[in-house]
Amino acid sequence: MLDGLLLNVSKLQPDTVHADTHGQSEPAFGVAHLLRINLFPRMRNWNDVMFCRPTRHVRYWHIDALFGGVIDWALIEDHHRDMMQAILSIQAGTVLPFMLLRKPGSHNRRNRLSKAFRELGRVVRTLILLRDVSEVEFRQTVRAETTKIESYNAFPDWTGFGGSVIKSGDPVEQNKQIKYMNLVANAIMLHNVADLTDILENLVAEGYPATQLHVACLSPCTREHIRRFGRLILEMEHLPVPLKPRSLQLAT
Repeated sequence: MLDGLLLNVSKLQPDTVHADTHGQSEPAFGVAHLLRINLFPRMRNWNDVMFCRPTRHVRYWHIDALFGGVIDWALIEDHHRDMMQAILSIQAGTVLPFMLLRKPGSHNRRNRLSKAFRELGRVVRTLILLRDVSEVEFRQTVRAETTKIESYNAFPDWTGFGGSVIKSGDPVEQNKQIKYMNLVANAIMLHNVADLTDILENLVAEGYPATQLHVACLSPCTREHIRRFGRLILEMEHLPVPLKPRSLQLAT
């Protein structure tokens, strides 16, 4: 999730990442916060998330039952310098966020730095959960953005020949298939945008107003007008010579 923003070299430099429910891991919230990246995933399974209290003695009116954990501020303070050094390494391009999040969690569960990122992530995630509960517009925005992401993810699967399943176990072949599918999908999307732009300009020239509300209803991932396997034309005037059936030889 975070690697895409850091590796982005275009003129557009977004600072917000929307992800599905699987993107709301606690260490990822901590790393994204220190990188000044807003991580807004869609929360689907509320029974699996945990709100954290700032201290053990704090109690809340009406929503106290949501809180089950306590933030370890001492752990964050003790490893603040280590976390900042890791973030500076990411900004310098030495490591990528997925490398930082994967290695401590899978190879050494007792890694204090990983626990510090996780503890900081609990703080950030609790704030986002509270915002998700209290702000309707925030929930609607997150849902709308994640719907766009799912629409794009389904688009390369549809355009890719042979299905969306990566059958090869070779990482190089897997990377090639993903890149080729995205390349074809982006080419079709670019063509769709060019066609939609021409249509909008023609409508405006004919006197039909095209507002931002109309444009917001359009999508570059439209595929109803696309023939994936070309167009098959049958020429019935030039029929081939009929074949003579072979004589059947019955065994005696």
